[in-house]
Amino acid sequence: MTSSYNKINNQLLEAIRLIVGSESVITQHDDLEKYSHDETEDLRYYPEVVAKPKNVQEVAALMKLCNENLIPVTPRGAGTGLSGGSLPVMGGLMIAMERFNQILAIDEQNLQAIVEPGVITEVFIEAVAEKGLLYPVDPASKGSCFIGGNVSHGSGGPRVVKYGTIREYILNLEVVLPSGEIIWTGANTLKYASGYNLTQLMIGSEGTLAIITKIVVKLIPRPTLDTLLLASFSSNEAACGAVSAIFRAGVIPSALEFMERRGVEWVIQHDGIAFELKEGTEAFLLIEVDGTNQDVIFSDCEKINGVLEAFDCKDVLFADTSAQKEELWRMRRTMAVSVKSNSVYKEEDTVVPRAGLPQLIKGIKETGSKYGFESVCYGHAGDGNLHVNIIKGHMSDDDWNNRLKDGIREIFELTVSLGGTLSGEHGIGLVQKGFMPLKYSEVHFELWRGIKKAFDKNGILNPGKIFE
Repeated sequence: MTSSYNKINNQLLEAIRLIVGSESVITQHDDLEKYSHDETEDLRYYPEVVAKPKNVQEVAALMKLCNENLIPVTPRGAGTGLSGGSLPVMGGLMIAMERFNQILAIDEQNLQAIVEPGVITEVFIEAVAEKGLLYPVDPASKGSCFIGGNVSHGSGGPRVVKYGTIREYILNLEVVLPSGEIIWTGANTLKYASGYNLTQLMIGSEGTLAIITKIVVKLIPRPTLDTLLLASFSSNEAACGAVSAIFRAGVIPSALEFMERRGVEWVIQHDGIAFELKEGTEAFLLIEVDGTNQDVIFSDCEKINGVLEAFDCKDVLFADTSAQKEELWRMRRTMAVSVKSNSVYKEEDTVVPRAGLPQLIKGIKETGSKYGFESVCYGHAGDGNLHVNIIKGHMSDDDWNNRLKDGIREIFELTVSLGGTLSGEHGIGLVQKGFMPLKYSEVHFELWRGIKKAFDKNGILNPGKIFE
């Protein structure tokens, strides 16, 4: 694979304009600013040119042009990523997928849908809900992120704990290869045993192998009933310890979220959420149980209460109305936004087998004390997925810029020692790739490089991501 790329000259720029139309090409520096960053810290990398194609043929023509001329290409969704996956670190051409924004079909007979990658995730969730169906992958940024970016990063959300990750809901993909060839990766079937599963390979590949242009999604019937509980605890470890015990009691909640007190304080202070924080409460579990039978839901809630009592739960609040449910969910979903808007921070995405959560959060706090940073922890505890917002607080600029990475490394070392890995749903992208050797051997890297070369022999597609 090449490490030497070419610049976009006037001749190539004119060719790009001929493919997508001049009105869909951006070259002015001020206009490129929007495309120079995602939600990752303060990193900025400007593409030379942004093109906004409207169909698969235009994407294919762009890829063929760039492949023949060794121009690096970065695919771009909504720019809500937290790993730097859509940053054009080598310049070149950015292909923005925002015009691929149509739900092409909802097949109620086969419980499937065909959707373009630039559809906002929440728009798709609501569209299928109107037909009594459920697409359960609902990341916190669902109101702004694109479904194509979710596929590319293996995104999750609260309800995958019961219904499974995005990997279980993507049946088939239309993709454009770096050569400009267009293929479907699999079949629109629930079973697939016909050679290597290219669909699964694409999920989580972060736009390094191909550009997704159509997505075939599996749907399920939508549950009609749900109950939401907020349980409070006197310690983070007690709350985290209750998580795996709930599953051992025979209950699979539709959501099981962890929030520590500091995070709730942030959203009360900065997001106008009215909530009474009682003295002595240090952590919360937000637990949802859903289904179609109220008696079964009530029975599951009784089992959960029994588990919570064994872990010194201080109080359990049942949300009685839709408004109360929405307010509790808003408290959880706005936590990251609140911290980001009001502090200098970094967000890490750890995941361990859920029984290891008490050790993980204890170690995170000890590492913070050692290096002098604060942290706000929350996440999808039912999956063992803990998001760690590291806050600068009183750290000096020198320590923040130079010592913090050592503290993050220790957090990832602990995560790996507990049987976990570096990302549960945010991806590796640019900012986490330096930590990959903590988990993976040179054998892994050689296999990944071989896969990359098979798809992208010239190395033009989203270079600089996941691994060198």
